[in-house]
Amino acid sequence: MSASAPARSIEFHNTTLGATVAVLLAAEPSTLADSLHKMLGGMPDFFNDEAVILDFAGVAQLPARIDWSGLQSLLRRYRLQPIGVMRLPVEHHEGVRRAGLALFDPAQLAGRPPAEAPAQPAPEQVATQATPAAPAPAAATATPTMFVDRPLRSGQQIYARGTDLVLLGGVSPGAEVIADGSIHCYGPLRGRALAGAQGDQAARIVASNFGPELVSIAGVYRTFERGIPEAFAGKPTLVRLSGADHTLNLEALKLD
Repeated sequence: MSASAPARSIEFHNTTLGATVAVLLAAEPSTLADSLHKMLGGMPDFFNDEAVILDFAGVAQLPARIDWSGLQSLLRRYRLQPIGVMRLPVEHHEGVRRAGLALFDPAQLAGRPPAEAPAQPAPEQVATQATPAAPAPAAATATPTMFVDRPLRSGQQIYARGTDLVLLGGVSPGAEVIADGSIHCYGPLRGRALAGAQGDQAARIVASNFGPELVSIAGVYRTFERGIPEAFAGKPTLVRLSGADHTLNLEALKLD
């Protein structure tokens, strides 16, 4: 089943620290458990012991007391290791410390120092970094596309940070490919493919032989525990987000 933005209470993104950020839209473990079950197809031990930071900016109404034990237990069920939180009101900070978690500054996770000088405006986007005293470069240098010309075996992971990923070989079951941009796979795609890892909703996944365990665009996941739909199994397929609710869609590609 596909997951749409309004129905999800949690999304996952990568950071410059190598940790995963879990963007919460609810703080109750029971609500998050339901979203995780739908998002990941009820697959236990889904992640691979990644460190995770909880981002509470999207929670509209926080409970008076956050169930830290329940949150940590839920995330560990999917092999996520909670290490800290960010964008949480100060009245909850003591509870964070008692839970053994750290308080993170979002600016540091975005790869830039926190804004300290009042005269310097804060950047509006994660990808924007300005220094008033320095002239703007004539043209930004794009990160080269990452090419992988060998097949990926089970347990291997490739992350194309800040760029697209092109796979000339296949991806075996149990392998994982991640890109901040789009993913193009010219061999059999059988593992997990996560494009738009930093939230790029225009990212796409293109596969000449479609058969993954999971695909994701900008945190919108779809698993295939019941098998790949017949119209796409083993065939050229495009995965992208569409519509105002950012539904994840599969589209057949005609390459002839």
